[in-house]
Amino acid sequence: MTRAPFAEYNNRMKDFNSTLREIRIMRGYTQKDMSKVLEVSQNCYASWEQGRTEPDIGKIKRLCEIFDVSSDELLGINDIPEESLGAAPNERMFAVAESKRKRKF
Repeated sequence: MTRAPFAEYNNRMKDFNSTLREIRIMRGYTQKDMSKVLEVSQNCYASWEQGRTEPDIGKIKRLCEIFDVSSDELLGINDIPEESLGAAPNERMFAVAESKRKRKF
C-alpha cells in the first residue's frame, strides 16, 4: 500500500509550537517579551508554545514580521535557513509596539 502524498508531507512538517519556541529562543526573546509586543497575556503566549492553543491569523502574521520569517517557515512547512536562525532580533518591531502600548495609557 502506498502512502498518500499528504501523509508524507504532513510527516515532514514540524509542530508549530516547537518551531515558535525555537525561533523565539534563537532570536533572544523571552515569553514575556513576546506577550508584551503581541498584546496577549504571558499565559496565552506560553500556551501557543505548549501546543494547547494556537494564535489567530493576525497574530501569526505579526509573529512572521517580528521574527522576519515566512508563514511557511513559522508554521513548520518549510525549514528556516540556518544562516537566519542566529540573526539579531527585530528590535524595530519591539520599539514600534512599545511606543503604541505607551500611547494607550
